[in-house]
Amino acid sequence: MSFPINVEIRFRYMAISDERQRVMPTSSDRKNGRELDYPEAVQLTNPSNASLLGEVDDKYQYSCDNKDNRVHGWISNCPAVGFWMITPSDEFRVGGPFKQDLTSHCGPTVLSMFVSTHYAGTGMVMHFKEGEPWKKVFGPVFIYLNSDSVEENRQGLWQDAKEQMRKETASWPYTFPLSPDFSHSNQRGCIRGQLFFYDRYNSIHPIPAMFAYVGLALPGEIGSWQKENKGYQFWTRADSEGNFFIENIRVGRYNLFAWVPGVIGDYKYFELITITPGCAIELYDLVYNPPRKGATLWEIGVPDRTAAEFFIPEPEPGLGNHLYADFDNYRFRQYGLWKRYTELYPWKDLIYTIGDSNYKRDWFFAHVTRYTGNYSYKATTWQIKFQLNNVCKTRNYTLRLALASANRAELQVRVNNEAAKRPLFTTGSIGKDNAIARHGIHGFYYMYEVGIPGKELVNGNNTIFLKQSKASGLFNGVMYDYIRLEEP
Repeated sequence: MSFPINVEIRFRYMAISDERQRVMPTSSDRKNGRELDYPEAVQLTNPSNASLLGEVDDKYQYSCDNKDNRVHGWISNCPAVGFWMITPSDEFRVGGPFKQDLTSHCGPTVLSMFVSTHYAGTGMVMHFKEGEPWKKVFGPVFIYLNSDSVEENRQGLWQDAKEQMRKETASWPYTFPLSPDFSHSNQRGCIRGQLFFYDRYNSIHPIPAMFAYVGLALPGEIGSWQKENKGYQFWTRADSEGNFFIENIRVGRYNLFAWVPGVIGDYKYFELITITPGCAIELYDLVYNPPRKGATLWEIGVPDRTAAEFFIPEPEPGLGNHLYADFDNYRFRQYGLWKRYTELYPWKDLIYTIGDSNYKRDWFFAHVTRYTGNYSYKATTWQIKFQLNNVCKTRNYTLRLALASANRAELQVRVNNEAAKRPLFTTGSIGKDNAIARHGIHGFYYMYEVGIPGKELVNGNNTIFLKQSKASGLFNGVMYDYIRLEEP
């Protein structure tokens, strides 16, 4: 749902979170600006507010994960009025809690996104077989207006909007909907339990899945909740001991899914969960066994489903968004960061040496193409250099590749021979999440297991070549989440 506020001269201040608030340009400012690499991105060349001169405006700079998208909106100064979109539940949104989507943006426009392919790709498009029945209740969402007698009391209006959001969230599911398709609290059930994970190379006993994300979604394969779009999803976050509680679950059959920050991969409880009115299901001593074949020889990054820990450059001078100038944790929202790779590596690609390099400084956040001039681009090959002793020639080593995003990409793996005609492994063509262009630090999550025959390795210096082979434009590429090499 889109709500254009047709009093642009008054509503100039936008708020998405405690940190992400600012005076915004007008739609006229955008029309008079310079279009950049795609229509949504515009440099403000003659704004009505001189302090915005030179900034980049792009609606995707204000995207947000579903789990964090509870309240956003606009504030006018004279009179002091706030217009807010409050979403009290995520149950009807597609793609789970980490699906990113639009919020508010220049217009002024306020959005409530239920279904989209943003940061996910065409896999999020609904497909129906002939005669397939389907229905789903989207919302309700809450439109909230507030005011203050004190002009420019922006923080007062924002804090009041957040308090109203907390009230609406506590009131879910609402009692007023009369549609028989909307389930009220007495028609729903709940589930509680405790999740552990067991990695025999790190602990002799299962460890509580601290702050794991745990949810119910329609039955499917491991990780299928990412692209699930026809049903409802219900998520929570476990406590420090892995205890979780999910309430107000609609009647139906679900799989229970989870992932643990700092632990690679996805968990799925393989028995179906059947929710009936008033049920209170208990599932204790659940244990996730993350993929593992041998002890860690080395690793790059942190398994958190994002590329946020890697090197994120400053934006090109003159093409920044002032909102993010002082917030390093939001630097990835700046425009044009993909171009900085060619500037940093104009002739040779990234080389990362285990034991010497630091992924926070030496691993670029996105494996993208190199611009060679005249609207031409070149595939890029990154190298990971490492040493091995006492190589076991008769067994396989295991390379684990977790990707935080992929867009029209193909990632090929070669070992100790960059010129090998055939790669040891290829992902094939993957991804259309466009998270690189849309200032997202993550999109659709992928995980691969690559067996490396010991005979391909040598005692001493070794090199793994990661080639992103697609080079049709600016935005072919992947973002890595985590890479690990395991011994046999």
